[in-house]
Amino acid sequence: MKNVNRRKFIKESAMGAIGSSALIACSSEQSKINTPYINFNQSFLWKMVTTWPPNFPVVGQGCNMFADFVEKMSGGRMKIQVYGGGELIPSLECFDAVSNGAVELGHGASYYWAGKVPAGQFFASVPFGMNAQQTMAWVNNGGGDKLWEETYEPFNLLPTICGSTGAQMGGWFNKEINSPKDLDGLKMRIPGLGGKVLNKAGGSAVTVAGGEIYTNLERGVIDATEWIGPYHDYLMGFYNAAKYYYYPGWHEPGTVLELLINKPKFLELPSDLQQIVKAAAQRINTWMWMEFETQNSIYLNKLIDEEGVVPRKFPDEVLDQMRIYTQEVIGELTAQGEMEERIYKAYREFRASIDGWAAITEKVYYE
Repeated sequence: MKNVNRRKFIKESAMGAIGSSALIACSSEQSKINTPYINFNQSFLWKMVTTWPPNFPVVGQGCNMFADFVEKMSGGRMKIQVYGGGELIPSLECFDAVSNGAVELGHGASYYWAGKVPAGQFFASVPFGMNAQQTMAWVNNGGGDKLWEETYEPFNLLPTICGSTGAQMGGWFNKEINSPKDLDGLKMRIPGLGGKVLNKAGGSAVTVAGGEIYTNLERGVIDATEWIGPYHDYLMGFYNAAKYYYYPGWHEPGTVLELLINKPKFLELPSDLQQIVKAAAQRINTWMWMEFETQNSIYLNKLIDEEGVVPRKFPDEVLDQMRIYTQEVIGELTAQGEMEERIYKAYREFRASIDGWAAITEKVYYE
């Protein structure tokens, strides 16, 4: 059987090489037939709204870069005006604005629209779930993208991956968390499935746009907040508003960010511009993730060395209890409908497969 597989692989590789040579030989003839017509006099001006404050480091910055890439790759035929949260519409109204065609593009995370499309939360982050690279593998190559598109289809939206925060921190707290009881009554800014897990623990999850977090934390409107990682935590000054800094980010082990595209308007674009939009989103996807990795490593040291912050690990008792609550939350979500059940089944099966690979590679290496 092994020899059969080997011979098949070699044969297919050889045929692929022959096919490539044949394509090269007749490329001039084929190009006359297959090259799409491009009207260089036709231009497009689109609007893009985001959930992030204007020009916000990495995420807002990445949206500006996305617009710049699209313009340059299209030779100036397509321009995108980027609006930060609150500049054109409120931060958390991006989904509706793109869905109804008021604007063509939006950028955020799918858990922000949990009230409208609960199943979408699986495409952002699952507590105690896959890390960033595993989630990306599922979305990009493991069939997650097709389920995501199907989920958003009723809203005239085409979603595509466009950034990752990587692993997040557990957050900033104004009280010590020594046991699950310390979460009882806690008001915390935490979105998505993680927020529902906190509610199970007796806390109260609050969804607050990024630009409002510091003020709410400082004034005691909330007792705690999570917000990505050390880079933004340092820039936003959370160490001045809360005393305790916890890890790991059990709620968001590798959060995917999304580009929302109004599907009818996307389909009206020439085919080359459609591909340019998708290519720019993938380019930003990689850049955002790597930029978070780079800056978080630098700014964790700044928080420790310059501001005297001492990161604390959540007690195992707390993490163990939150795992239990996570399964309860997921069970309740998948019971809501066939789509939720299908998505989580696909997510769970992909994770089971990829965990086997990670167990004998990265896990062993880290240990």
